[in-house]
Amino acid sequence: MTTAVLPETAPVRIGIHRTTLEDLIQVARHRRPVVIDEAVFAVMEPSRNWLQGVVDSMGPGKDTPPIYSINTGFGSLAGRRAFAEPADAAELSRRLVLSNAAGVGRYVDEEVVRATMLIRIVSLTQGFSGIRPEIVTTLVDMLNAGVCPAIPEYGSLGASGDLIPLAHVAIVMSRPHTGEDIELDSGEAMLEGKVVSGIKAMAAARIERLPLGAKDGLALLNGTSFSAAQAALALYDAQNLLETAQITAAMSIEALMGFGDAFIDELHQARGQRGQIEVAARIRELLAGSTLIDGNATTDPVRQPPQDAYSLRCVPQVFGPIKDTLAFAAGILENEINAATDNPLIFPSLPDTRKLKAVSGGNFHAEYVAFAADFISIAVTEIGSITERRLFRLDDGTLNRGLPDMLIDSEQTGMDCGYMLPQYLAAALVSDCKTLAHPDSVDSIPTCANQEDHVSMANNAGRHTRQIVANIESVVGIELLMASQALELRLGLEATADARLSPAAAAALALVRGTSSDDGRPIDHIRADVVMYPRIRKALELVHDGTVVDAVNQALAG
Repeated sequence: MTTAVLPETAPVRIGIHRTTLEDLIQVARHRRPVVIDEAVFAVMEPSRNWLQGVVDSMGPGKDTPPIYSINTGFGSLAGRRAFAEPADAAELSRRLVLSNAAGVGRYVDEEVVRATMLIRIVSLTQGFSGIRPEIVTTLVDMLNAGVCPAIPEYGSLGASGDLIPLAHVAIVMSRPHTGEDIELDSGEAMLEGKVVSGIKAMAAARIERLPLGAKDGLALLNGTSFSAAQAALALYDAQNLLETAQITAAMSIEALMGFGDAFIDELHQARGQRGQIEVAARIRELLAGSTLIDGNATTDPVRQPPQDAYSLRCVPQVFGPIKDTLAFAAGILENEINAATDNPLIFPSLPDTRKLKAVSGGNFHAEYVAFAADFISIAVTEIGSITERRLFRLDDGTLNRGLPDMLIDSEQTGMDCGYMLPQYLAAALVSDCKTLAHPDSVDSIPTCANQEDHVSMANNAGRHTRQIVANIESVVGIELLMASQALELRLGLEATADARLSPAAAAALALVRGTSSDDGRPIDHIRADVVMYPRIRKALELVHDGTVVDAVNQALAG
């Protein structure tokens, strides 16, 4: 599932329609510009006006009740009025950002930062946060100018919002209300591949840093945007990965002269599971035209019994639930991209009998995101698990129906390892995923004097699912290489020399053989050992960027 790079004249417009996963990918990966529809500012105005009225009512001698995040402390300090002077509301926001910018670890990829900023913009423009329009327009300006705050990967619990990661964005865009703007307190950002201060990054982009007002600080920090960004990017890649894995699975099935009975439509209709039915239909489409497949809905199988190992036969039964699970996660994450997730949220439309229009709740709790990320992790690990079993079968001369051991037709048996070690690599990657796929959402460590006594760990779930997807992209890339080698070996055998490949397999094979590896050499059929890592890296690229899916779909459409 590739993404077309749209012209800069067609920006993502916030406020007219729901922001989609495709919009997020365009902004995060392809730097598509963003604009906010003017109508959004009218939607934001009522909550802002109510908040401004509260601030105007504060002052010496005025009995303003404590209102969370406006004139109180945070977390377990929520019930205490922190000050009476209106000007201190801005200082409260500033100190919150400074104290929360406490992350450690490597800086996350630019695409995660950009996705985070986009989701935060969408959340704040829902109209319930009470913030000034300048806050979101500054974030938009940063996105469009390529300002990339440096966000460390560790810190968020996935509840109370992604406080620490989002503080590393807010500190770059904000400055003190009064006093000196200290460079060390301006955060960090990436500029021309180097880490610089927030002051330098914003100056280079000619964007003015803003003083924060009442509630602005918590509105910027308190939400699920960082966790949702990681999960959404992983989801997009997982959907593309599943499409590619169906192609490489079909190539392996063809190379191993699999049975077509396992994919007959009536079989899958009898179970009634949507994803399974769709995957089986896709596998039939990918195998159509091949003379290496034994049997189909109109032709009896020749060999008996017409049963393959599960890693071939049960692809629809494994990939089907994965497809359905990813679709479920997509629904959750697209809702989350468009959600107001800070706290408190302001609802001026509440009845006049309620004076306090700021409602404290828990929309910052990222359990939805944590579950979605955990489900993606489990599902994608299964893509790798069943794929690795096919790699093992391709390598084993006792299981691969007449192909040479390790897929190498060596002049001296034992001289060449062939594709022995890529299967080792796949096994290591899949094993890593089995550990990473342990659900993060089942963990919770209470914080903030036990006020925040249950958290989702959505950030950890998002981090892990991105790593899992990256691991399994390599595994599927290895299958692309090994299945290509196996198909050529099959056509080189006397018994199948006149066989005809499916158009899908032929297109994928042509893509591989027409591509140069990372070291500039062709990814050709090997008859003696060669260095493998440049080929594997390039195969990973072909999987990740959707090239395999595009090549096959074009061949089938033609």
